[in-house]
Amino acid sequence: HFIFELCVCVLVLCETVVPLEDPIITETTSTLQEWGVLWKQLYVKHKVDLFHKLRHVMNELIDLRRQLIQGHLAQDQTREIKRHITVRLDWGNEHLGLDLVPRKEFEMVEPDHISVSELYKMRHGDGCRVPVSHHLFINLKSFTYNSISEDADVFFSLYDTREAKQISEKFMVKLNKNGGPKNPEKVDRLCALFTDLSSKDLKRDIVVSKKNPSKSTNGCVANIPTHLPFLSRCNNENEWYQIHENIIRKSNTKYSAPSTNYGLIISLQLLRGELEQIRRENQAVFNRALALTRKLGFPDVILPGDTRNDLYLTLERGEFERGGKSVQKNIEVTLYVLYADGDTLKECICLGSGEPSNSEYRSFVLYHNNSPRWSEMVKLPIPIDRFRGSHLRFEFRHCSTKDKGEKKLFGFAFTPLMREDGTTLSDESHELYVYKCDENATFSNQGLYLSLPCCKEDFNSCPNLPANLPFQRSPKEAFWVSTILCSTKLTQNVDLLALLNWKAHPDRVLDILGRLRQISGEEIVKFLRDVLDTLFCLLDDNTDKYGPLVFQSLVFIINLLRDSRFYHFRPVMDSYIQNHFAGALAYKELIRCLKWYMDRSAEVVRQDHIQEAMRALEYLFKFIVQSRILYSRATCGMEEEQFRASIQELFQSIRFVLSLDSRSSENLVFTQAALLNSFPDIFDELLQMFTVQEVAEYVRGTLGSMPSTVDIGQSMDVVKLQSIARTVESRLFFFPESRSILLPVVLHHIHLHLRQQRELLICSGILSSIFSIIKTSSMEEVEMMVESLLDVLLQTLLFVSNLRSITFPNPSFSFVQGEYVSCLLSLLRQMTEIHFHHLLNNFHSKEELKEFLLKIFCVFRNLMKLTIFPRDWSVMRLLTSHIIVVTTQFLSPALHKNFSEVDFDFKVWNSFFSLTVLYINQPSLQLEAIGPAKKKKVLDKHGDMRVMMAYELFSMWQKLGDNKPHFIPGMMGPFLGVTLVPQTEVRNIMIPIFHDMMDWEQRKNGNFKQVEAELMDKLDSMVSDGKGDDNHRELFSLLTQLFGPYPSLLEKIEQETWRETGISFVTSVTRLVERLLDYRDCMKGDEMESKKVGGSVNLMNFYKSEVNKEDMYIRYIHKLCDLHLQAEDFTEAAFTLLLYWELLQWEDRPLRDFLHYPCQSEWQRKENLSRKILHYFNKGKCWEYGISLCRELAFQYETLYDYQSLSWIRKMEAAYYDNIIEQQRIEPEFFRMGFYGRKFPFFLRNKEFVCRGYDYERLEDFQQRMLGEFPQAIAMQHPNQPDDTILQSDAQYLQIYAVTPVSDISDVPQLERVPERIKSFYRINNVSRFHYDRPFHKGPKDRENEFRSLWIERTTLILSRPLPGISRWAEVERREVVEVSPLENAIYVVENKTQELRTLISQYQHRQHHGNINPLSMCLNGVIDAAVNGGIARYQEAFFDKDYISSHPEDTERITHLKDLMQEQVHILGVGLAVHEKLVHPEMRPLHKKLVDQFHLMRTGLHHYKYSRCEGSTKNEFTAHLSVFRSPLNLQGSIRHSSSSLSSHTSSEAGNLVIMTDGLMGEHPEEALHMQVKLQMTTHAGMDVVGKMYEFVFHVIKCNSH
Repeated sequence: HFIFELCVCVLVLCETVVPLEDPIITETTSTLQEWGVLWKQLYVKHKVDLFHKLRHVMNELIDLRRQLIQGHLAQDQTREIKRHITVRLDWGNEHLGLDLVPRKEFEMVEPDHISVSELYKMRHGDGCRVPVSHHLFINLKSFTYNSISEDADVFFSLYDTREAKQISEKFMVKLNKNGGPKNPEKVDRLCALFTDLSSKDLKRDIVVSKKNPSKSTNGCVANIPTHLPFLSRCNNENEWYQIHENIIRKSNTKYSAPSTNYGLIISLQLLRGELEQIRRENQAVFNRALALTRKLGFPDVILPGDTRNDLYLTLERGEFERGGKSVQKNIEVTLYVLYADGDTLKECICLGSGEPSNSEYRSFVLYHNNSPRWSEMVKLPIPIDRFRGSHLRFEFRHCSTKDKGEKKLFGFAFTPLMREDGTTLSDESHELYVYKCDENATFSNQGLYLSLPCCKEDFNSCPNLPANLPFQRSPKEAFWVSTILCSTKLTQNVDLLALLNWKAHPDRVLDILGRLRQISGEEIVKFLRDVLDTLFCLLDDNTDKYGPLVFQSLVFIINLLRDSRFYHFRPVMDSYIQNHFAGALAYKELIRCLKWYMDRSAEVVRQDHIQEAMRALEYLFKFIVQSRILYSRATCGMEEEQFRASIQELFQSIRFVLSLDSRSSENLVFTQAALLNSFPDIFDELLQMFTVQEVAEYVRGTLGSMPSTVDIGQSMDVVKLQSIARTVESRLFFFPESRSILLPVVLHHIHLHLRQQRELLICSGILSSIFSIIKTSSMEEVEMMVESLLDVLLQTLLFVSNLRSITFPNPSFSFVQGEYVSCLLSLLRQMTEIHFHHLLNNFHSKEELKEFLLKIFCVFRNLMKLTIFPRDWSVMRLLTSHIIVVTTQFLSPALHKNFSEVDFDFKVWNSFFSLTVLYINQPSLQLEAIGPAKKKKVLDKHGDMRVMMAYELFSMWQKLGDNKPHFIPGMMGPFLGVTLVPQTEVRNIMIPIFHDMMDWEQRKNGNFKQVEAELMDKLDSMVSDGKGDDNHRELFSLLTQLFGPYPSLLEKIEQETWRETGISFVTSVTRLVERLLDYRDCMKGDEMESKKVGGSVNLMNFYKSEVNKEDMYIRYIHKLCDLHLQAEDFTEAAFTLLLYWELLQWEDRPLRDFLHYPCQSEWQRKENLSRKILHYFNKGKCWEYGISLCRELAFQYETLYDYQSLSWIRKMEAAYYDNIIEQQRIEPEFFRMGFYGRKFPFFLRNKEFVCRGYDYERLEDFQQRMLGEFPQAIAMQHPNQPDDTILQSDAQYLQIYAVTPVSDISDVPQLERVPERIKSFYRINNVSRFHYDRPFHKGPKDRENEFRSLWIERTTLILSRPLPGISRWAEVERREVVEVSPLENAIYVVENKTQELRTLISQYQHRQHHGNINPLSMCLNGVIDAAVNGGIARYQEAFFDKDYISSHPEDTERITHLKDLMQEQVHILGVGLAVHEKLVHPEMRPLHKKLVDQFHLMRTGLHHYKYSRCEGSTKNEFTAHLSVFRSPLNLQGSIRHSSSSLSSHTSSEAGNLVIMTDGLMGEHPEEALHMQVKLQMTTHAGMDVVGKMYEFVFHVIKCNSH
């Protein structure tokens, strides 16, 4: 929902609608609407994973938007909600491929309101990372251990496996014997948060340990690097102290896995951020009595105000005497914390977080061990006011094993927490003395033992001890503890305490100040204010005596705060200076010492102390300025002139240091670097005392004192630029009055560096900062920057582009290039017409202007060619395009004015035209590819910038005048690319330019040959380069419109004298466009190989026959060959390469390198090509074609007397002959295809082809394959020619049926002597004629014998080229249709069946079927059985009848020929039965006998030509039913001479079935044809179908024989 406030501005008579809604809410609403459409598309495209993720993110955004709309959030909560929203919006836009949204403070940024440099930095920000604290949340879900029968304590802690030490406090959980919490209120609340972990700490291992207080032998540890607990039991209780190390070292003998029925379930979660932020975000967790468990020692970042006073005590080990006992003791240690008055401090011993503190601590007991090791840590949170005077007492007791309640005191040890000098116990291990005592000993007067030495150091400090001590020390016993103090109030350093109490020992002050550097930084920052007060008190007390040492100490403390650990104490220092510092006279001494240090920098060799002072410059000036303010306030501004003079002198010293030649002194280099690094930090302090102009003058003088680039080393060069960069980023540079002073010197240094191409990265950062500050510059500032920067920016960008292109891709190069591009664009954006006018008029010569124009045009072209800005950053891309087009409009008049007519310069003009072409073709400007909402937004803001640049291109073209021929035909291709932009106005602008180019070409040469050649080359290259462009078809349709019907280029050509040649040119280009478009569609990755081959052949033929472009023709020959090789069509690949082979001659003419061919002679290339073709013919088993090529090569070798090669080629030829005789080859089938309808590609549309099928591919397989390649096609179920309705329909109709090859092998003399294997090859190869038959009845159908009236319509297809050839397809060139009479058909059927029998019998005679005689049995049975049961008999009845002979005297010879063929068939059948008898299996003897009997009947019947009708009708019912299988008529369309006779038989039977069914169905030949096609699709299924049919027939014969 949107709430709008309507603001009406009366003066300008317009309304401005301003939404009151938060911009984030508005953006979220519009983005969710846009995502909603794309989200549904993800589901349609099956991108399930992204679909579910996006739905989840959208639901989150809806919820976050609702929280913002309600408006019940605090300010920090609102900010956090906005952060979450923007993160999700950016994530979704990135994954959906939408544009990147530039943001500042979570809100969208308007590019017009910021500089280009700022916009660029929003994508590539370089903000420093603030150290982030980590916190580990742990929750104990369950703990089960079967051997525990009493209460247990479980401790969690963080353990560093590398340093073998604990790094955190312990989290303690008290459990009952059932494994539940001992405190019922803590059910589901056993959780802790380990705080203040650094990034380094994240690599630690979490260790879980458990201890039973009364059964110390039970213990386990879980090592959890991957949150999967691994429980272990300590095998020996004496090793318990190092159980962690044993597990880490994998000392398997010292620990073991416990028995079954144990388990530990915990959950871990890593949290990031400040603790207060985590508390707000996870309130539910903190409400569950969360135990905060701190890190041992201070965190990596110490924050002011972090009050802490914890002493961590670890009971290490002890050494005790046996004490006269036979066995060792069972020792328990009890710990007490006591105050000076002897009272025990209550609740000052904490075993672990999560449980309340105790007043005493009892260690676990190790059985019979006088040298126990505990390594148990406890925390002592002692109040700060009780720390001084308190001490620790350790009591040692022996626990009896007989009486478990009896514990006897036998000794004690103690140690005070603070020494007499005020320091606490040091962080180390302490060896304590053990004093003897018994149960009767009283400790009511602790003074009795506190006067005794507690350790060896204490004993050495008091050597005169009385002899009668109240407690006697046991010299052989000792007790070791270690301590770690983590306190912000106490110190362990003696020197620090001495400094703070300097008045007690004034004579030691100089010594104490000298040792201040040795004090730990943690100790100093804890007492920072006190230390500073002490130093300035000393300075006020005696300036001359303490001044230099106080200055050194102050420098040391200031530099201490530069450490990242103490960086957060800088605000403490600032607060001290502003609110607590009171040294009104300190500035004089500080200035004096600082100047003294600088003046000595040229003299001393060691300059460490000078460098430290330079690093502390910022805070030294803070003290100086604040001190002067205090003094001025107290004295009403006295000594102002003296102060200004001293500052002036100090700056003279600064300039002196910077002006020194440091190339011979490394120490001086470091001093100057330290000074330059700190120098920008003092600007803000100086602005408190001086005016902006005065400070700017100081800074300018200092920056000007630095040597030039060539006079200093590279390291100082970097430091100098870094100092300039910080100067530009300082507050001082934001003031216009100071910027006018500083900008010239800054630009001077930048210009020097860019001119020498040095330190490009730093210079780019400085320039980006300048342009980010100067958004609306004054005329003078822009003029200054143009004069100083524009030329070197262009030079630098060209340098970086060249460097990027010749080196390995480097992200830093891309970043630097992007920085400089943004700077250049920022500068050009601020330039007005006046600036361009001044710029172009300031060039001293045309050569300089030419160089400048070439540079800037080249840079602009690089911006469009290189991927400077990512694709999703459309805001930046559009802004860049806008700046380029505006700049080009300003520059083009200068181009025309200075380089036209007499002063014409082709190079500059060509650069300009290339720029405009690249610009208009930019992907980011193609508005047709984006959504309507974004398109409207772009048009409203920038307009269609392609049209703007197109008009500029047209205007400049018209201004060329007589110089236009220089760009013809060279610019034909580039201008064509502009025409392909899918924008009507751009195309209309380009039409006159094309007409102009043709007109000038006609004038010059009288034709368009050059233009045509250039245009076709460009079109072809665009297809090759644009395979992945989904909009390619649309772009080509635009070109078709350009060269197509009115209004177009033809409209202009109609008016010219060269009308005919122009129209011919346009027609030729249009035909090429159509073929290129088809080729583009066919070459898509998911298209079938045959479709790709068809498109390639179509285009290749066009280049050869219509436009005669030999190089393009050869190029597509090789593309076609590659397609054949991918499909393993080796024969077609060989024929394709033969096309190139035929173009070559056996000559020594040198040829250039082309495609993959090297530079070589024509003879060598043809020889290499010949060998490759032979290789492919061999793999395709077409050895007959290879033989002729072998002979050609042999002739060439023999001519050159190259007998070695001649021997090789002759052997190959002989091998080919052997292969022809010995190897088996599969005979493919051939299929006729018709492609009807306007939806087919141009090269297929309304055409018919014959295809050479794959091995073993039958009709139904081929049809399924073709329907797979054309899934939109409709299969036609009849072979009739389609009418115009189908031809002109917007659909795809596919017509497929089998055809028979018609070979010329019958012309070969002595054909009968040629082996069948050789004849079979020539029957199906080099064939260009194919036919198929359609049966029909002419006149009335003969009811008694249908064969008398059954005619055949034989269609012969003549191909444009024979098969096989350059593809498996060949187009049908023409067709011939003849009618075959019933008698001629009978002759043809009997003749073909006889030939099939002869071939099959010959194969079995030569044992080629290896014992399988099923094909022979099937063939014999099909012929003999059909003849006996009415096959040949029906022919005899139809054609041998006296009535037929008398009525058809012209058929006498044919009837005689039919009789002879029948007799020949009988003879062949006899031979076949003889072969069958030799090979038949014993189980098949009944079938053979049946065939022999039927053969005798058949042979007898041939001698009797007359059969009565009653004899024909006495056949049994089964015979009549099976007559469909027994007709002798075999349609030629169904007969296939395959190497598999079984397949041939299947086709034969299919034909029989068609004819007999036609005879039964009546006077409808169309139905018969329909059934023929259908049966051909179903009966070519192969051996399975035929085998089943054979089994059925054999079963019937067997039954009849019985």
